[in-house]
Amino acid sequence: MLVMECMLLSFLRVWEDVLNPSDCVSRVRPPQLFNSQNFTVDLRMPGVLPTEHSVFPPSVDFLPHASMDTVHHMLLFGCQTPVSTSSYCVQGTCEDESSIMYAWARNAPPTKLPKDVGFKVGRNSGMSYFVLQIHYGDVSAFRGYFLCSLKCSSLLLFFVLSVTNADVACDYDSYPIYPFAFRTHTHSLGKVVSGYRIRDGKWSLIGRQSPQLPQAFYPANKDVTVRYGDTLAARCVFSGEGRISKTYIGGTSNDEMCNFYMMYYMDSKHAVPFMSCMETGSKELFRHIPAEANVPIAVSPGHMHAMMPMGNATEILANSRVFSFNHSNSHLEQVSAWPQSSLQLGQVSGLALDSDSNLVIFHRGDHHWGADSFNSQARYQQRSLGPIQQSTILVVDPANGRILKASGRNMFYLPHGITTDQENNYWVTDVALHQVLKVSGDGRDRTLLVLGEAFTPGSDTEHFCQPTDVAVDPETRNVFVSDGYCNARILKFAADGTYLTQWGAGSSDRRRRTPFRIPHSLVLLPERKEVCVADRENGRIQCFIAETGEFVKEIKNEEFGGEVFAITYNGLIFAVNGDSPYHSAPLRGFVLDYSTKQILDSFSPTQKEFKMPHDIVVTKDGSVFVGDAGSNSVFKFTAESKFILIMTLC
Repeated sequence: MLVMECMLLSFLRVWEDVLNPSDCVSRVRPPQLFNSQNFTVDLRMPGVLPTEHSVFPPSVDFLPHASMDTVHHMLLFGCQTPVSTSSYCVQGTCEDESSIMYAWARNAPPTKLPKDVGFKVGRNSGMSYFVLQIHYGDVSAFRGYFLCSLKCSSLLLFFVLSVTNADVACDYDSYPIYPFAFRTHTHSLGKVVSGYRIRDGKWSLIGRQSPQLPQAFYPANKDVTVRYGDTLAARCVFSGEGRISKTYIGGTSNDEMCNFYMMYYMDSKHAVPFMSCMETGSKELFRHIPAEANVPIAVSPGHMHAMMPMGNATEILANSRVFSFNHSNSHLEQVSAWPQSSLQLGQVSGLALDSDSNLVIFHRGDHHWGADSFNSQARYQQRSLGPIQQSTILVVDPANGRILKASGRNMFYLPHGITTDQENNYWVTDVALHQVLKVSGDGRDRTLLVLGEAFTPGSDTEHFCQPTDVAVDPETRNVFVSDGYCNARILKFAADGTYLTQWGAGSSDRRRRTPFRIPHSLVLLPERKEVCVADRENGRIQCFIAETGEFVKEIKNEEFGGEVFAITYNGLIFAVNGDSPYHSAPLRGFVLDYSTKQILDSFSPTQKEFKMPHDIVVTKDGSVFVGDAGSNSVFKFTAESKFILIMTLC
């Protein structure tokens, strides 16, 4: 099989023919601009090179100028640094990480992206070049124009004269996705490819098709969604009948490969890179695969042309990194009808999620933190009021706000932060008590562990001074405490309460280190093994290695307005700011990219304004909740806009 590659700078204004007379005759037409929302770019071998680049709005169709009589298949990549910008016969596509934007095979018809869906290209997108890779099955059609010699290496001994399977499976650990189309791909020996979602041991079919039919997208099972904790699995069935030699996994037409592509949508702003699965499925898992997955689909020559794919689906293959177009109107919106009935809350100081993804609210009932609550030594002045008699901990249904469980009566004076551990115990801070408490989550209000001395502020390892928040490492079970309003430190304890270490603010330049000014909120980043803190009065987020306390990075932005009250994490960082006496900025929530530190979205209520957004959590399905201590309420936000991605199982 001959492989050729064509380089093209992404989304062009000016085109320049760079072909030598000895090359193939160029058949390249410049972009045709119909209006500000639509354009066409004709990419044909052997290639063209533009002189400048730009970014166009998302109106993307893919129209193949090829037939399987000559072209086996072709792939369109996007990347920053192509292997070459001068030679068209090269081995490889990109020096850096590439993204497959389009793939075509077996006379598949044209495909089209839905409205307002596309790829971010050019400028700072990481995709400054298109690379068109064409795999030719019949090089005799070129009649001596040129011939490229490329080395192809087989990867794995596969099978000889037998029916065999290739099984792939991965656990899904991100936001919910909604599959609506699928595509299968093998070479000539593939008989059927099937994709499944596995949940609680039950296999649900996403799609099943013969890879010998036109390889475009077909409708997926509409009843199947994929969420955190599910397993995605695919099986390819091959037959070596008629073969008298070994077959290998590889890129030539005599080799084989196994791919199941899935097109889906998910809430905007929650795009996750590297949505691919290449893990070999275990024999034990695939012992339970439905029998249909092993039954070949017969394909007649007439049937091959009769089968038509989805008319409005486009093949976008996210084999490595996903690039998505973020529509300008796509962001978190308030769910105005939540909660469906009043929760009767006091000052909402903390939010958390339990293991069932229910929302946990920590509030102050009829107690208020006011100017007379503490003296100059930070001692609580209103002990005569007694503890809060109302239920300070409410577990509510995140869908409708219905109260599922209430606890925390006669225990707390001025609640502040709350988190949960793997056993659904509550870890809370009380600024009046100057304590951190571990409380059973079974509704019986059993105090399982106490750190600090009641009503006694201090700065040693056995005392706190108005501690603000707690984070619990799910792996080590170590406990992190932000302390607090009158101290400026993070303390780390073992699960049994044994003191381990502490640290203050970090800086890349130790000579210019600025101490914490109210470390107000904590969050663990499990996959990074880091703990991040909202340094409230410094208006910044700082992250540290959880094991050592070593400073990693700082995120600060003028849009925060000088204060960051709370943060949470679910692949992205979510934060809320607060009023500052030194800066003027609207009270808002923010969605931040951890790596780039860029603000991806900002949001605020539409029904009534934030008064003092005090804590924030995000659920596995992407719903965001903000607790407001000023308005005694909790706001819910969801991302209504959708965009399309592809997951590859290969």
